[in-house]
Amino acid sequence: MKRKTIRWGIIGLGSIANKFATDLASVEDSQLVAVASRSQQKAAKFAFKYNSKKAYDSYEKLVKDSQVDAVYIATPHCFHKEHALLCLRHKKAVLCEKPFAMNLQDVTEMVEVAKEHNVLLMEALWTFFLPHFNYVIDVVKSQKFGKLKSLEADFGFFHPYDIEHRLFNKQLGGGSLLDIGIYPIFVALSSLGKPKSIAAAATFFDNGADSSCSLIFDYGITKAYLKSSLLEETPTEAIFTFEDAVVKLNTRFHESPIVTIYKDEKEEILDFNYKTFGYSFEAAHFSQLIREGKKESNIMTFEFSKKLISTMDEVREIISLEYDAS
Repeated sequence: MKRKTIRWGIIGLGSIANKFATDLASVEDSQLVAVASRSQQKAAKFAFKYNSKKAYDSYEKLVKDSQVDAVYIATPHCFHKEHALLCLRHKKAVLCEKPFAMNLQDVTEMVEVAKEHNVLLMEALWTFFLPHFNYVIDVVKSQKFGKLKSLEADFGFFHPYDIEHRLFNKQLGGGSLLDIGIYPIFVALSSLGKPKSIAAAATFFDNGADSSCSLIFDYGITKAYLKSSLLEETPTEAIFTFEDAVVKLNTRFHESPIVTIYKDEKEEILDFNYKTFGYSFEAAHFSQLIREGKKESNIMTFEFSKKLISTMDEVREIISLEYDAS
């Protein structure tokens, strides 16, 4: 019996949406049918590029389209809750970019509305679905190389300061922590869980957005050393030091298919060799959840999303990073 084709819409047509749309074309029985921007010209250009049948000049028009089964939300962080609730109230399954929302209160409301309307909702933290990352998490859980002694994970790049750019605009949730710091934090939580305590220090731009953030997650015997920065290029690696080996997720660890294992003075390189940007894995998972009538992912669960955002809330409190209405 032929599988149901999941018909997708996308709202927010920036760089991540371009990558997602590219990868969606490779996902079996999934089809992009509608896109939306506040600009009709931008929507039409995006639709032409990715063979979408429809291009809307408002998100409201897209969510009212009966031909759309699922919506991928790729708008700035500060709009995630508003746009997720709009979709959920129109019975559209929602795959919403990370961070899920600005704080735990917003995420909790999104989950409650999803349950109220009996609609699938999931945070789009794509790394969770990548083969190389799942291999390393399995190594941690199985203790293949003994217990995990320490974790180091960083994410940093330099971008000229521009207060109007999404990365730096505090009104849009700009700053290193929410945008890229979420990845090292995610690695720690998915491999070690919530820490016993957190130490944090940050630097700030003139507008109050954080320019860098350094963290130590203390698990007792194990510690995780985490960093995010918009001031400099960093290795952007995740290094797991076990009792019997060191396992490294190579540069741009959140997407690179390469894993290096150092054991007994030997180096082994594993190449998971996927051909897409990597968004195809979460899109395929989400599409299958819809086919099965599921309302929550068994991988990116509500519990995990709440744990992730509450941890970032805790870090923000430590470094005194506040956003309007948050």
